[in-house]
Amino acid sequence: MANKVIPYGKQSISQDDINAVIDVLKSDWLTQGPAVPAFESAIAEYCGAHYACATNSATSALHIACLALDVGKGDIVWTSPISFVASSNCALYCGAEVDFVDIDLETGNMSVAALKEKLTLAKQSQRLPKVVIPVHLAGQSCDMASINALAKEYGFKVIEDASHAIGAKYKDKPVGSCVYSDITVFSFHPVKIITSAEGGMAVTNCAELNKKMSRLRSHGITNIPEEMTESSHGPWYYQQLELGFNYRMTDMQAALGLSQLKQLDNFVSVRNDIATTYNYAFANSTVAHLTQSNECYSSYHLYIVRLTQCDEEKHKSVISGMREQGIIAHLHYIPIHLQPYYQALGFSDGDFPNAESYYKQAVTIPLHPTMTADEQKAVITAFFNLVN
Repeated sequence: MANKVIPYGKQSISQDDINAVIDVLKSDWLTQGPAVPAFESAIAEYCGAHYACATNSATSALHIACLALDVGKGDIVWTSPISFVASSNCALYCGAEVDFVDIDLETGNMSVAALKEKLTLAKQSQRLPKVVIPVHLAGQSCDMASINALAKEYGFKVIEDASHAIGAKYKDKPVGSCVYSDITVFSFHPVKIITSAEGGMAVTNCAELNKKMSRLRSHGITNIPEEMTESSHGPWYYQQLELGFNYRMTDMQAALGLSQLKQLDNFVSVRNDIATTYNYAFANSTVAHLTQSNECYSSYHLYIVRLTQCDEEKHKSVISGMREQGIIAHLHYIPIHLQPYYQALGFSDGDFPNAESYYKQAVTIPLHPTMTADEQKAVITAFFNLVN
């Protein structure tokens, strides 16, 4: 195993996937053809949602989701500090302010208790958020029923950042059903559960939100007569109704995503099997894996453990030591509020203690469907040799 690199995540591309892309390359459509709406319909059907809007990345999907909910200057958006920066940047793109809700250290997800406490204080100071973006870290859904109840009580909208969680379930419903949210966003980056090479999707049950997101991803333009301000001049006619962006997914990407979707349930099942083996290996040890709720079926985009009894130097040496052996351990994520850009906005050390403790403990170890039993055994052996 010494000469072979084991990545923390990896795409799995079949011959069927390759053939699907080749078919598009041989067709009359490379960009905006039939594959994009077919992929959107398939995702919506899989999730049990009414609508899906494909984009060129999950970041783009988060941005237009915020805009569709009228996030703008003077508004506040809350999200988790343990996520990729896109989860908060999307609000800044709209001119809004950003704040964070600390995590539950056991799950890595947004703490409902912290959210409730922060909402109580925000109501007193008249600084309630317009939108809250819970992040389903590593593929496990947040406690969406509780977050939805708070949304109704305090009047905010909810965007699920489910970039890690396509194929996951919450209360026996697919993540993306939008039962407890206004919009759900998925990522199809290569290391995610399924890939379209790069791409994202915003799923919703609201027709108006879907219409707005569909326009915003394509320069704010519509060719639908019912949406126009005057009668159409002819079949060539279109109108720009608002300032949008070029956030469109191509047919090549959609064809790959559509082919990958056929393998989604199997990918998630394999990921759960690998996670179960890890769970068994780490039982009765000093290594704590993220707690899984009985109400959730995780897609296990990542397998994250916490070194609860190691100091910062030991934590660093474990990750570095695994990499020296060709095992690409990682850390998801650096708390967003500790990034220099966000510290310049006024955030500082100590603002979100659980997120900061998590950062000092967390390690992402390899998990992807093409992992062999021998590779997983090598990961576990190397990990324990470095921790002990």
